[in-house]
Amino acid sequence: MSHLLSPLTLRGTTLRNRIAVSPMCQYTSVDGLPGDWHLVHLGARAVGGAGLVLTEAAAVSPEGRISPEDAGLWNDAQADAWARVVAFVRAQGAAAGVQLAHAGRKASTYRPWHSRRGSVPIEDGGWESVGPSPAAFGRYAAPRELDEAGIAKVVADFVAATRRADDAGFDVVELHGAHGYLLHSFCSPLSNLRTDSWGGSFSGRIRLPLAVAEAVRAVWPDHKPLLYRVSAQDWVEGGWTLEETVELALLLAERGVDLVDCSSGGLAPEQVIDVHPGYQVPFARAVRDAGVLSGAVGLLTDARQCEQVLADGDADLVLLARELLRDPHWPLRAAHELDAEGPWPAQYERARW
Repeated sequence: MSHLLSPLTLRGTTLRNRIAVSPMCQYTSVDGLPGDWHLVHLGARAVGGAGLVLTEAAAVSPEGRISPEDAGLWNDAQADAWARVVAFVRAQGAAAGVQLAHAGRKASTYRPWHSRRGSVPIEDGGWESVGPSPAAFGRYAAPRELDEAGIAKVVADFVAATRRADDAGFDVVELHGAHGYLLHSFCSPLSNLRTDSWGGSFSGRIRLPLAVAEAVRAVWPDHKPLLYRVSAQDWVEGGWTLEETVELALLLAERGVDLVDCSSGGLAPEQVIDVHPGYQVPFARAVRDAGVLSGAVGLLTDARQCEQVLADGDADLVLLARELLRDPHWPLRAAHELDAEGPWPAQYERARW
């Protein structure tokens, strides 16, 4: 049996295979609402055979958006709109997951294809960003340092969004703790310059991610899996390290996180990344070797490559992004290439052979 096409059970949810759609921002929402684009975009990947379809980063508050066009889950109207997408994804046999996020100091920016770059001014529809310290990301506007009340609001916003995710019917929640966004920025000593109990030592810097994970797990139904995405290292001298990631993963697992999704980078513009096929797989392996289920992501494009990652015990799940933009039916093609049984929809059976 193919490792890639074998099921994976996380708590009460069984994924039909070990192929997940990695969260990919679409920058196509109005007032945080997912629309027809999201239904077709995510629905197509479910029809294409993925086991888990994760949404783009859904902001837990308006100020937590990366751009004004980001999707969200901070109000009931958004939950109702997501419910339509969830119902279709689940009807195709895939599990539906939502990535809950707060962009922190990388918030209020122009979407990628805009003619301008950097922070959107308040007069043009932007807002003041927040972070662990008033240290800007590159040339972005400097964030406001979160005080105790602000930190408490962040935790409460994640909890409220989690409740809405359950109401919308999502099977899986993933917390976004990577790519320089709020939770990651608290972890890294390059962006967290605090000297109070929310910074300084390793235990201080990871206090907010652990608080969010614990609070979310407390309201997320026990039978539903909770994932956490990390940036396993900053790729900058003096930054967050793989060793710290492994220690964080163990502490997250103690608080009910079921799988750690291992990405990297995004914290500092001066990062230097050694990019090559499967370059982040060793991060997933390190987390898995510590006893925590892990997901591998990053330049995973070939069926046999992904099969080998799982066969070698490097990860429990593979997450694909750009390859699934190029080919929404990649899982069906992978099953054919591996001579394995794929989840073909009845409507497409005539094209199977």
